[in-house]
Amino acid sequence: MKRSLAIVLLLASGMVLRAGAQMPPAPGSTATTPVAVPAKIAVIAFQLAVAQTNEGQRDFADLEKKYAPKEASLKSLSEEIDKLTTQLQTQSANLSEVERNSRANLIDQKKKQLDRDSEDARNQFQQDMQDIFEGLQSKVYDVMQSYAEQQGFTLVLDISQQQSPVLFAVNSTNITKAVVDAYNLKSGVPAQPKPAAESPKPAAPKPVAPKPPATH
Repeated sequence: MKRSLAIVLLLASGMVLRAGAQMPPAPGSTATTPVAVPAKIAVIAFQLAVAQTNEGQRDFADLEKKYAPKEASLKSLSEEIDKLTTQLQTQSANLSEVERNSRANLIDQKKKQLDRDSEDARNQFQQDMQDIFEGLQSKVYDVMQSYAEQQGFTLVLDISQQQSPVLFAVNSTNITKAVVDAYNLKSGVPAQPKPAAESPKPAAPKPVAPKPPATH
């Protein structure tokens, strides 16, 4: 960690020299003056950039739709367990010991089934999500590299990593949005439609105050 931080600070100082300039001059040759390469550093929240691309949002939305039926099934099973548990609690006094044990065993079996199915669904969902991310991140990286080279950046630091050495960076050095925009342009994937906002409910009519009786 200290070594990587030292490298970052060295790059930031603009004192990185060409490797050939640090080699001792060959016998009989004229020594050359080392040439300093000015550093231009950018930061990017890379994981966020991948997730915010139109392609990423589309694929993750499709993944949620894929698992929606399974989520509904697990919710239904959970509600069934709650219902059976409530029935057992309220009817326990009127049931025989055999019937109570039978219902308790049924509830226990359904709870175990819910735990197994939930764990399987969670693991599979995470694996599918990881596959999507890994397939997308290499393409986003290529766009980021191209953008950084075009803009003359000599170093790009990922601030989404927990072990990032970056403690502070001005907003002008953050290229996250620029890379996302560049990727969206290259991929041609349109932005995902926003969910339709619910229509506002009409306000209840205000009661009309009764007119005062006419005076004669």
